[in-house]
Amino acid sequence: MAVQIEKLELQSKANAPLLIAGPCSAENRAQTLETAEALCNMGIRVFRAGIWKPRTKPGCFEGVGNIGLEWLKEAKQKTGMLMCTEVATAEHVFMALEAGIDILWIGARTTTDPFAVEALAEAFRDFETKRHSVDVTLLIKNPVNPDVELWCGAIERFYNRGIRKIGLIHRGFSSYSTGRYRNIPLWDIPIEMKRRFPDITMICDPSHIGGDRNLVASISQQAMDMNYDGLMIECHIEPEKALSDKAQQLSPPALKEMLQHLIVRDNRQPQDSLDVFRNRIDELDENLISILSERMVVAAKIGRYKEEHNMPVLQSLRYGELVERLKEKALELNLNEEFIQALMEIIHKESVRIQMEQRKNF
Repeated sequence: MAVQIEKLELQSKANAPLLIAGPCSAENRAQTLETAEALCNMGIRVFRAGIWKPRTKPGCFEGVGNIGLEWLKEAKQKTGMLMCTEVATAEHVFMALEAGIDILWIGARTTTDPFAVEALAEAFRDFETKRHSVDVTLLIKNPVNPDVELWCGAIERFYNRGIRKIGLIHRGFSSYSTGRYRNIPLWDIPIEMKRRFPDITMICDPSHIGGDRNLVASISQQAMDMNYDGLMIECHIEPEKALSDKAQQLSPPALKEMLQHLIVRDNRQPQDSLDVFRNRIDELDENLISILSERMVVAAKIGRYKEEHNMPVLQSLRYGELVERLKEKALELNLNEEFIQALMEIIHKESVRIQMEQRKNF
């Protein structure tokens, strides 16, 4: 399908990166207005705040709801900033558009569900039918799982309903393994999206990728070096007291300092493929370390079990069967058998050492 997406004109000045900042959640009127004013004084043009918060489990702070729209309207009136919030239902779309919210974003969970995306796309069309016009910018976060087609499908569904001001937010992808990042970047996926939609605005969300305010600066710089158009950064006047995602939010002074050190090339060129590959290698190496750590935790539990049941640590038959099975798997995946055997010998040696330590400490 041919989709003609143009660059979004949201920057405060030409060739400057687009900066969207604000708290994960609008928690109360004072916090919302104070944060907006602090960011406005820094020259940031777009204010973000969630008012409906989809949470993994019930009982967590799920946003203030409709009253938050009034706070965003007041913040817009006082600062002149553009307002940006997440919508997840047709009702959200209608209320946000009625309130004059300038930019809506579709969350990662929603992007994963084509039925939900279709319902939201229909809501935009229904609103336009009843109100005769829709002048809104739409940002679509990547789906939580690394699926390029789902991301593309979301663009096409909204495009088919007449939405033309569309941009993308790269917020990383969920992973079962624990590593440096809350959500692994998988930089090659947004690179592929830019290949398919060369003119689309690509924004990086370092707050959700890192999950740690100490990682926001480095991820932001990496995004700028990879020719991203802008950043969406979570910022709260008192991050330690935030009701959601407090570990990843910066204070306004911390954000200001970070931006002062952010390097934006004057003549940015598309990122060399070698750096994309290197970034992917770094992610995979970190995942390997995380997986090895998990394996050694299990090895320690096995050591305790063997001690409790008077079993020997070294069980050669079991180890031999394991190596042969993995060598067969290596052949299926075009890996060198000798390399896999040597690797497993090192891993097994460390597992035995850990199990012996368990015996000493039992």
